[in-house]
Amino acid sequence: MARVAGVDLPREKRGEVAVTYIYGIGRAAASSILAKANVDPAKRVKSWSDEETARVREIIEREMKVEGDLRREISMNVKRLMDIGAYRGIRHRKGLPVRGQRTHTNARTRKGPRKGVMVKKKPTAAAAPAPAAPRKAGA
Repeated sequence: MARVAGVDLPREKRGEVAVTYIYGIGRAAASSILAKANVDPAKRVKSWSDEETARVREIIEREMKVEGDLRREISMNVKRLMDIGAYRGIRHRKGLPVRGQRTHTNARTRKGPRKGVMVKKKPTAAAAPAPAAPRKAGA
């Protein structure tokens, strides 16, 4: 199995699709990487030679920020927005949509499940306890 950027590429997939399993690489970037590495995009990963795998790995390491580095950079960007008190940072902190979407209705993905409002129930006759029967004095 070809291992690139800490990710095992699926052996049965075409090269162009397999490279997209790496976080931060989409179809366009995958095509570009394979073209630079002179690897046929339609060729399955299991038929790549060690040299082709090494060329793909080297191009990704040299030219792209992927996996942990990219995740770290994104989280640092969000943290910076929160630290400086920018509007976008405040929206991130409150867990609300950041890019101007409406929040009166919808936005459930970002806000989480509905919290709901508790409604007091009126006690009904069936739920009220029955009065105790009078006891006989002699018993």
